[in-house]
Amino acid sequence: MTTAALTLMAVHAHPDDEASMTGGILADAHARGITTVLVTCTDGALGDSPDGRNPEHDDHDPEAVVAHRHEELANAAAILGITHLHELRYRDSGMMGWPQNDAQGAFWNTPVAEAAARLAALIEQYQPDVIVTYDENGFYGHPDHIQANRITLAAIAETGSTVKKLFYTAIPKSWMAQFQAEIAAADAEGPGENETPSVDLGTDDAAIGAIIDTSAYAAAKRNALAAHGSQTANSFFLTMPEERFASIFGREAFVRVLDLTGGTGVDDDLFARLG
Repeated sequence: MTTAALTLMAVHAHPDDEASMTGGILADAHARGITTVLVTCTDGALGDSPDGRNPEHDDHDPEAVVAHRHEELANAAAILGITHLHELRYRDSGMMGWPQNDAQGAFWNTPVAEAAARLAALIEQYQPDVIVTYDENGFYGHPDHIQANRITLAAIAETGSTVKKLFYTAIPKSWMAQFQAEIAAADAEGPGENETPSVDLGTDDAAIGAIIDTSAYAAAKRNALAAHGSQTANSFFLTMPEERFASIFGREAFVRVLDLTGGTGVDDDLFARLG
């Protein structure tokens, strides 16, 4: 299959989401000569600061966080071989229910049509064959992830573009159970509460439309996550031996939403039947 003329676009909410959810497929696409376009919607202002201060800390400096996370994103994108990186720079909205949800310029508070028009311009520019983003619930209810889903759907509808496939990121419920077993078997202190995988967050296995073996790029995914050190420095998963990390994170799964090639079942390549 000729891949040089193909393009993959990933639409993510925050710096570091690209590595955690799609680092494997992005690195794989780069290795295959596929053009990759990463769109990061927010500035990540409500992440932890480089010195570990969370947004509730009196000395948390959102502007300093934005500048630092911009550099981290550029480094991670280089590790993954991203061809084109675009930052929409909407304000990070924080978690659902935070007062920052309603702040001026917050992504969650931006009209969908306004943000979708900016994404539509990028879709028209790059004409991606495949787009990947989150599901309607933003995987776990994060407002910026939900908004990324909304503007992606609106942008595709607006452009009438040549997008042939749309996938949502997913983790099958059976994998969640495996993660828990792997963690239990690990000879190390377990992850923090916010890193502990929950089967309830997973997607029913029957809904999965693609499972991609990205084990060859587990190191790149791990290095891209590490590049976001302000957010991942204390991550349990980055303390794992490389082999165990690859065992857990060497596959990425997706729900098929749009497929003009008529695909059914579970593909092992997002670009199956293209090119």
